[in-house]
Amino acid sequence: MLTLLSMFYYICLRRRSRSGTRGEALSSRRAVESGQRATLPVSAEVEQYAKEVLDFSSHYGSENSMSYTMWNLAGGPNVYPSSGDFTQTAVFRSYGTWWEQCASAPPPFGRMPESFHSQDYIELAFEEPVYPTAVEVMETYHPGAIVQILACSLNPFSQNPSTDIRWEVLWSGEPTKVLTPQARQFSPSIKQLSFPTNLIRLEANSSLLKYYTELDAVILRGQRDRPILSLYKMPRIDICDLSDSDDELSELGGAFRQAGDGKHTILRNGYFDRLPYELIQLIVSHLTLKDLCRLAQTSKLFYQHCCDPLQYTQLSLQPYWARLSDTSLGHLQARCTLLQRLNISWTGNRGALTFTGFSSFMKVCGSNLVCLELSCCHFLNEACLEVVSQTCPGLQELNLSSCDRLNPQAFTHISKLARLQRLVLYRTKIEQTAMLSILTFCIELRHLNLGSCVMIEDYDVVVSMLAVRCRSLSSLDLWRCRNLTERGLAELAVGCKLLEELDLGWCSTLQSSSGCFQHLARNLPLLRKLFLTANRTVCDSDIEELAANCPALQHLDILGTRMVSSSSLKKLLQACPKLLLLDVSFCSQVDTRIVQELSSLFPNVAIKKSFTQ
Repeated sequence: MLTLLSMFYYICLRRRSRSGTRGEALSSRRAVESGQRATLPVSAEVEQYAKEVLDFSSHYGSENSMSYTMWNLAGGPNVYPSSGDFTQTAVFRSYGTWWEQCASAPPPFGRMPESFHSQDYIELAFEEPVYPTAVEVMETYHPGAIVQILACSLNPFSQNPSTDIRWEVLWSGEPTKVLTPQARQFSPSIKQLSFPTNLIRLEANSSLLKYYTELDAVILRGQRDRPILSLYKMPRIDICDLSDSDDELSELGGAFRQAGDGKHTILRNGYFDRLPYELIQLIVSHLTLKDLCRLAQTSKLFYQHCCDPLQYTQLSLQPYWARLSDTSLGHLQARCTLLQRLNISWTGNRGALTFTGFSSFMKVCGSNLVCLELSCCHFLNEACLEVVSQTCPGLQELNLSSCDRLNPQAFTHISKLARLQRLVLYRTKIEQTAMLSILTFCIELRHLNLGSCVMIEDYDVVVSMLAVRCRSLSSLDLWRCRNLTERGLAELAVGCKLLEELDLGWCSTLQSSSGCFQHLARNLPLLRKLFLTANRTVCDSDIEELAANCPALQHLDILGTRMVSSSSLKKLLQACPKLLLLDVSFCSQVDTRIVQELSSLFPNVAIKKSFTQ
């Protein structure tokens, strides 16, 4: 197969060499041979900070605040060159690999290209379109998360935006583990663009970092006029330019000829087509989607295997978000009739996908779906969710994370998906009425994420309904919910005794003095992850109750409390042998010396202690 693909690439080059670019290359060559040099005006370099944050996938902060939010990336630096944990920076929601190891994390998709590492993104608009010469990111804490920088041909401030939108990668790399958390200015070498841009996208992967990465500002440097490009820049080969001429086909076949009785006999596929169908299917299953589509164009045999619906039982189109359109989905429809898991997160924004294209695909391919990932899909509207509810009767997992432009009424259609087990509504505008409707009918829910859902008026009512209707609940994320009290938390602890993960980070209305955290520990013996982030009232009694009742505890975040001592933490570490992560940042009674002491006694536990300079 490798030989066949190599010959196919050779034909691409031969075909390109005979294309219309030959005249351009000869003209350039004559110009150089005659000593002629083009003289173009040199424009001054423009330096500008981001004017506006247009879109992002997640942030640590609140929707109603500026602390730790992505909006802090607009304008000049707030803290750089200082290092440390500052509320004026932009912080993504997660870091490390342990988030993916939690019970609430979905299984990964197959066929993911090795070059795709992105987990989060942010899009920044600048005042003036330029031809970029540099992009500089000011990282003030735990740098190394940026894995890709892209530029867009669209001017977001234009009154007549172009419908032909192009994204080009300026730089890409793998996740890195920087040894020091100190601040740095990250400015990788970027490629030249053929168009000016004032829309930049940063993509991040924090899986190798020991703590949250923090970004302070982004600088775009560039020239107003197009810079001089290399005379001998290799043109990009487009699959649409290729033609199957007779001489190219004969050259390709020449590699597979054998001598017999003094004559050459052409074998169509060598011995490959003698392999069992199932074995070829297994070989082809290791290809990425992009390679699968390319291989389908090489022969009838490979077309048959590469278009078999069994190759498309799960499909992630997220790595191809920049090019996915209605036409793309239309081409895939016939192959996806057996589709069970679909990820089109980040796709379709700015008109690339429409309701027509999405609904057409779902009507053909949605009947067998059990998992649908739609994170950050801003093309979604109420009609799209209605189509999902009608065409996916067996759907068990639905992710609408950061679909913050869906109107509140759209979420009522989710209640028709009675077999839902995992529902992610992080940063959406769902309201209490729609949430109660969902809990009334979706009683099989096991994982629910309501983090940063600021439109819910009374969280006590919601968790009380959860306790009554969803007794199999395994994980619940209430990150930054505004009004949960000890009454709702007590009902949750009694009704959902199978809870393994509970995120109550930044729930400021909960007070330890009410006994709510101790009651929680006594009633939830299966707890593996508990976040009490930024609750200043967590005390030694709460930690001791966790030590006495929650031996399976693996992740505990008590960032910011002033009432926990080293003695209670030592009891917890001794009683919970499975503990992997303990965040005691800004705990006033736990200084660096105590952290070092506990780390030496319990080396298997990652004890986090952030700092501010």
